[in-house]
Amino acid sequence: MVNVKRYAAGSVIVSACLAMTVVAAAAEPAPLNGVGAADWSQWGGNSIRNNTPEGTNIPTEWNIGRFDRKTGEWDPKSAKNIKWVARLGSQSYGNPVVANGQIYAGTNNGGGWLERYPSNVDLGCLLAFKEDDGSFLWQHSSEKLPTGRVHDWPLQGICCAPLVEGDRAWFVTSRGEVACLDTQGFRDGENDGPFQDEKVEADGEADIVWNFNMMDELGTSQHNMCSCSVTSAGDILFVNTSNGVDASHINLPSPDAPSFMAMDKNTGEVLWTDRSPGTNILHGQWSSPTYAVIDGVPQVIFPGGDGWVYSFRGDAGSDGKPELLWRFDANPKDSKWELGGRGTRNNVIGTAVVYKDRVYVAVGQDPEHGEGVGHLWCIDPTKRGDISPELAFNLSDPNTPIPHKRIQAVVGTEGEVARPNPNTGVVWHYSEFDANNDNRIDFEETMHRTCGTATIKDDILYIADFSGLLHCIDALTGEPLWTYDMLAACWGSALVVDGKVYIGDEDGDVAVFAHGRELEEIAEINMGNSVYSTPVVANNVLYISNRTHLFAIEQDDK
Repeated sequence: MVNVKRYAAGSVIVSACLAMTVVAAAAEPAPLNGVGAADWSQWGGNSIRNNTPEGTNIPTEWNIGRFDRKTGEWDPKSAKNIKWVARLGSQSYGNPVVANGQIYAGTNNGGGWLERYPSNVDLGCLLAFKEDDGSFLWQHSSEKLPTGRVHDWPLQGICCAPLVEGDRAWFVTSRGEVACLDTQGFRDGENDGPFQDEKVEADGEADIVWNFNMMDELGTSQHNMCSCSVTSAGDILFVNTSNGVDASHINLPSPDAPSFMAMDKNTGEVLWTDRSPGTNILHGQWSSPTYAVIDGVPQVIFPGGDGWVYSFRGDAGSDGKPELLWRFDANPKDSKWELGGRGTRNNVIGTAVVYKDRVYVAVGQDPEHGEGVGHLWCIDPTKRGDISPELAFNLSDPNTPIPHKRIQAVVGTEGEVARPNPNTGVVWHYSEFDANNDNRIDFEETMHRTCGTATIKDDILYIADFSGLLHCIDALTGEPLWTYDMLAACWGSALVVDGKVYIGDEDGDVAVFAHGRELEEIAEINMGNSVYSTPVVANNVLYISNRTHLFAIEQDDK
């Protein structure tokens, strides 16, 4: 049997649906404007979303110290390699972002930073701290929606990461708003506009430049939470609206509302919207867009709540509409959506990553739906049209593909079949492999549902699934290299930096590996409570959030 904790890949079962020569050219992200060269100014660092910053002397061992159980105060006496610690809320999912001497994190109000909002008042909070010492600067406060958990789940806070350029930050609030903030808050003594309706203008408070309410203006209805880590190209901001089902998990209150949109990031004007997932949205839509110039064409890639991935020309569109370049069904046609995660059809929670002119994306569901079958895809984004692995037909008209259906694309008892798509964009597909050559597929040999995003360095891909397996795969061929069982659910994604791989889990452990094609575990360090976010590095400092605190980790050579 395979070792429960770790094993190397033996024989490989991987579906290489299309034999292709992988181009060596690098896709181009949107230029980074108004931030330091070693900053980490958005989710994934830049618009291609690959969490592989440059960094040196990044620690592989540290001790977080102790915390007073009553006061929550940090006692650094036993700490090692901890530069500073900042208090977050009681649940923190937003990944840290570092730019221009400040660090930002999404959380709830458990920290009670503002006197007018004690810690027992539930809010979605975006916090800003000083990069050098972790001191508090300001807080954006999103009061809970009166409609309750169907739109704004209690205690979840802000679950996304902002985009920062110069003196502006953009993010999506838990209230279904896209907000543009002045990164100085009111500490500069100015109320930047045109938004002038802040309740309080004081140090510690956020200064809103403009605010766009998607629920009011577009008729969207997010399910449980509105969350999207926005990205941009030039003056264009790309946003997933989070439109989803209602409390019944069956009805879609706003089927005509858009799922994807582009905005003028300076003014908040909507440039175009798209509702491609339409009535086929399965649950919620919490993924984030990716932008890259691929083979000379700007593309913005949105994973949809229907389990499809959509790519549009990454520009301002025409007459309020974008140009659809390609779409891809990331589920087998015979997979079926069932309530509570009992089925085999999935949506996409993670973010697409672009690497060497290829798109990498995996399917998953709300973590509350539990474990289930998963799929990781490598897609050729230079194809056009429907580039799914298969097309659906009814035998009564075998020459005309049938449209996508929400619950199950192909139902055999109704005379429907799936056939290979001659225009498929699949480069490779990874779902399972027989590592120990025993002619069966074990738990540890399966790609499960994931909330995570792939991380790729030197043609080696890392992705964790919700079952706690970290998969290491050849990014060009799809060949599995090794798998590591963290023995706890993983909500985040891997960081690859300084020749090492970092990944956190729900038990609060951060596992550290040598970056490479052979499994080499370096350390496993506990952070005191659950790590739901993704580690990042900026300016040679490692940042990790657990549920309640943000840690700046730096090698202490004293």
